[in-house]
Amino acid sequence: MNSLSIFGTSSDAGKSTLSFAITYLLHQRGIKVAPFKAQNVSNNSQVADSGGEIAIPQHFAAEAIGLKTTTDMNPILLKSGGNSQAHMILNGKSVGNKDVLEYYRDIDTLKPHVKKAFKKLRNEYECVVAEGAGSPVELNLMHKDLSNIYIADEFNTKIILVADIQRGGVFASIYGVYRLLPPKLRENVIGVIVNKFQGDMSLFDEGVQIIEERFGINVLGVVPFKPFNLGFEDSASMMNYIQNTTNALIKVGVIKLPHISNFTDFEPLVVDEEVELSFISNASDMSTCDLVVLPGSKRVVDDLAWLRERGFEEKLSSKEQKIVAICGGYEMMFEMILDPLEIESEQKEIAGFGRIKGEVIFAKEKIVQKGTYNLFGHMVDGYEIHNEFAEKRSKKRKNFYGTFVHGLFDSDEIRHHLFSKINPKYKGYNFKKYKAKAIKNFAKHVSKHIDMDFIEKKLHE
Repeated sequence: MNSLSIFGTSSDAGKSTLSFAITYLLHQRGIKVAPFKAQNVSNNSQVADSGGEIAIPQHFAAEAIGLKTTTDMNPILLKSGGNSQAHMILNGKSVGNKDVLEYYRDIDTLKPHVKKAFKKLRNEYECVVAEGAGSPVELNLMHKDLSNIYIADEFNTKIILVADIQRGGVFASIYGVYRLLPPKLRENVIGVIVNKFQGDMSLFDEGVQIIEERFGINVLGVVPFKPFNLGFEDSASMMNYIQNTTNALIKVGVIKLPHISNFTDFEPLVVDEEVELSFISNASDMSTCDLVVLPGSKRVVDDLAWLRERGFEEKLSSKEQKIVAICGGYEMMFEMILDPLEIESEQKEIAGFGRIKGEVIFAKEKIVQKGTYNLFGHMVDGYEIHNEFAEKRSKKRKNFYGTFVHGLFDSDEIRHHLFSKINPKYKGYNFKKYKAKAIKNFAKHVSKHIDMDFIEKKLHE
């Protein structure tokens, strides 16, 4: 059986959600399938069951079909490094910062890692669904494109194009990408999915005809837009969440740090009908919030300086402000941040906001682990990804909860504990059940609008 590549005709076309949905639907059809992305660029990562970091979309897609996650599903992950650098995670392990030019110069040294990871999955599964990245036809970079061109060429995968009709120019993007692909890959394109359609579907009947007759490309389906507030790959997609606030009792503000990370922490709040969630960039907005969350950060020192420049310090230091601080945000709340080895900054000592006595220290070895934690009297399934050490992984003070552990709000007990203190009318909900139902419903929605029989047939050719 062939493996499958999902190429976008533009960035943010919906590759991640459709890759997940197709993986899920193939699994439902009894095919042994696994998700994959050669290289991801995101500050949003998870701890794989095998240990090490991988990007959220592949972890999410694997978890949705009950697979144990491994770093083979995402062998290269790039995070914000600052100063034209990227922090590289290779096979789940941090290998430090790489200059972007250096990264592209040495791209051939990374191909064996990508090849080995894909082959390991291919040996274990009948089909690997390989999500692409950005556009597959950046002509000046095609020979350095690991996620799209390299995988599709090396493993002769079948290819589905995904086009975002909301962006406009859908015909040009489909035709342009298709015609610019190398001939070998063009022959492997089994069709295109037109994504995020809104309005009367019949209005695009002629569009389907044009794509099929004039471009010679099968239209595998036109998928109507449906909000899916789970599995966010990056902060840009996170900011596009859609929320029903009709029954909201509590206003939660998440400070939108420039280098915000692990923002999937807030998915349980996005879908909580009793919570109105907003991302705030100004200190004055804190006064309208019942609770403020200081989230994780990939550049703690830089984001700490940003908060000070924007006037957040007074409110964040105040014992009257209700705050939940997670990972990087938790670190900022100590009296001092020490970086003696200059892991993140040339500043070896940085004053924090002082809500917690003591200091947090950057260390060379990174903590990457998942487990069940006792947080504020509740057992929580979560994970840690950080270079910093403190005496305790969590602390509670007046109006303050802080922890290194991500996944805090996934806990129904924690959310009820926090929010019922703010508003006794808060009832809460079962996030695990919601997530399972939302995944099933979204996959069903996609299945209704794409030709899975044709896709499966082409994979068997």
